[in-house]
Amino acid sequence: MPILSSLHSGIPGRQAPLLTATGASRTAFAQSMAHLIEIGLMERNPGHGHPLRPEFRLTAQGIAAAALAARIQRASESEDQTLLRRSWTLPVLTSLHQSGHFNEIRRNLPGITDRALSQALKAMEEKGWVQRDVDNAARPPRSIYRAIGFGAELSRITAAEIEFEPGE
Repeated sequence: MPILSSLHSGIPGRQAPLLTATGASRTAFAQSMAHLIEIGLMERNPGHGHPLRPEFRLTAQGIAAAALAARIQRASESEDQTLLRRSWTLPVLTSLHQSGHFNEIRRNLPGITDRALSQALKAMEEKGWVQRDVDNAARPPRSIYRAIGFGAELSRITAAEIEFEPGE
């Protein structure tokens, strides 16, 4: 997210300026860049840059993702960055644009494991971004999760841009 947000704000698509802007380590930066290229949000800028110091640019899909990343970065505080960088934080918050039970959230996020979802929900609950209530009228009692506070704000930002196709 910091790389996309930096590119959206006008930072040149070369390693040195992006490393400085994001504060990432070289290893984390290289892994993030490889992932962004792999998922089609970035590409090498053909004809620009030295072979050992390539220049990168956003794809059409990357431009939209970068705008969303910039909105999230502007809304967040520096102490929120650690939790925002976790793999499932934003997808879980996006799925919580409506309150839901654990299994409903999991169905919206194909590929997430029960453990990853449980850890994401617990971390966001500790941060005050998600609230867990128990429906004691149900048999057996079931937990209901909803985004609150800053988590609700992030959920509104992301849910307006991202639509999940429920898993089977």
